[in-house]
Amino acid sequence: MTERPRERPAERPAERPAERPAERRAILSGSTFEERIGYARAVVDGDWVHVSGTTGFDYAAMTISDDVVAQAEQCLRTIEAALAEAGCTLADVVRVRYMLPDREDFEPCWPTLRRAFGGIRPAATMLVCGLSDPRMKIEIEAYARRRPTR
Repeated sequence: MTERPRERPAERPAERPAERPAERRAILSGSTFEERIGYARAVVDGDWVHVSGTTGFDYAAMTISDDVVAQAEQCLRTIEAALAEAGCTLADVVRVRYMLPDREDFEPCWPTLRRAFGGIRPAATMLVCGLSDPRMKIEIEAYARRRPTR
């Protein structure tokens, strides 16, 4: 019985030179939630900025309004601050998610959200879901892409 010659392993394409790893950096707001749960307000990963779900808490004072519109405005202030630290603005947001326990609370927020995003028109989703604290009436999550510096 004759042995078949062994097949040679397929040729590998030439290895690419090692690419520089993308910048990855955490941005903290000082929220006690970030410390207790173990997350960052935002993460910069190369050109992308991922902003965690942000509630209506004033994280410096750890207070929250009873009014859903005031909470939405506070969410946006916190998101803007995280984006600024990452080197971008609301104008760089490409995706936003709104999470509310009560669907009836969404429409009163529309004028506030339109002021923030109406000229930008990011992709958006609204979800009705429970939030981690019954005082929370809205949570907003955003994704932005930093523009190249010229």
